[in-house]
Amino acid sequence: MMAKVAPWKKDRVSELVEILSNDGIVGIVDIGGVPAGNMLGMRNSLRDQMTMTMAKKTLIRIAWEQAGLPEDGLDQLLDGAVQPCIVHSESLNSFGLFAELDKTRQGRAAKEGEKAPSDIVVEKGPTEFGPGPIVGEFNAVGIPAKIDKGKVAIQKTVTVVNEGETISGDLGIMLAKLGITPIEIGLILTGAIEDGVVFPASSLNLDLDGFKSDVISATSGAFNLACNTRWFSTITMPTLLSKASSEAMSVAIEAGVVNDETASLFISRANAHAMALAGQLDSSALDEALAQALGAAASTSAAAAPSDAADSEAGAEAPVEEEEEEEEEAGFDGLGDLFG
Repeated sequence: MMAKVAPWKKDRVSELVEILSNDGIVGIVDIGGVPAGNMLGMRNSLRDQMTMTMAKKTLIRIAWEQAGLPEDGLDQLLDGAVQPCIVHSESLNSFGLFAELDKTRQGRAAKEGEKAPSDIVVEKGPTEFGPGPIVGEFNAVGIPAKIDKGKVAIQKTVTVVNEGETISGDLGIMLAKLGITPIEIGLILTGAIEDGVVFPASSLNLDLDGFKSDVISATSGAFNLACNTRWFSTITMPTLLSKASSEAMSVAIEAGVVNDETASLFISRANAHAMALAGQLDSSALDEALAQALGAAASTSAAAAPSDAADSEAGAEAPVEEEEEEEEEAGFDGLGDLFG
């Protein structure tokens, strides 16, 4: 006599088959150890991007087979999942699904008998607790504490539990008081299947910031190489043309080639030389326009100079007078004499 299958199980399998047969990606999430309150909050934050359906492993296997998905892929996804849950998304790819689920990871206080996922270290330093019996409670679980400046302080950095060791209930309570929540919970993706390809969680855990930095660095290096080897393309042409124009301008200036592009620079340079030379002459050798130009330049320089430069200017007046006397003796009658 064949055992009867409960109607709800048939309905559940049909529901799972429909989910697994839809377009998009399917993944298995382990929700073991996640408190109900945390679970509700996590599901609500992800509701717009994916659906989550909890079921027993036996029902998932039956539905997986009826949906025609590779059976070896399911074994890989269910490996290590204490309490599996099927997630389905039509808006995310496998990597995006992992990234969104990874955001739900959070810590909680350790309970009696749980194993440390990694070394649990209590750092040296002050705490927020005032003097009281808590000092003895800390020391009782291996956390060296004493009163320092009216507060409880941890005397030295200490590893209270090594990775894989069991955490006592009292230690878990004291760690929680210090804000140390070593047990990680969250919607942990064990893997996903997309277009018939199974991706284990280890292959989906990408360092996106590092990857982005590597892409930017590689792009920059390729662009510099292309420019240095004069590789002409739509990307390098603007830079190569700009560089060629700049080099051509430098050559024209050094060679003294006068054209529409260089003329203004030569005139500006000649004017600057003339003004510098005129600044060394006696005022009687300057015509009115040149004197006004020099006066305007001197006013601009004085406005930009620091206020404490007045003392230095006062000390330099005597040498200036001597230079003026020497220039007068030279007998300049004007700029005409200077240039012959």
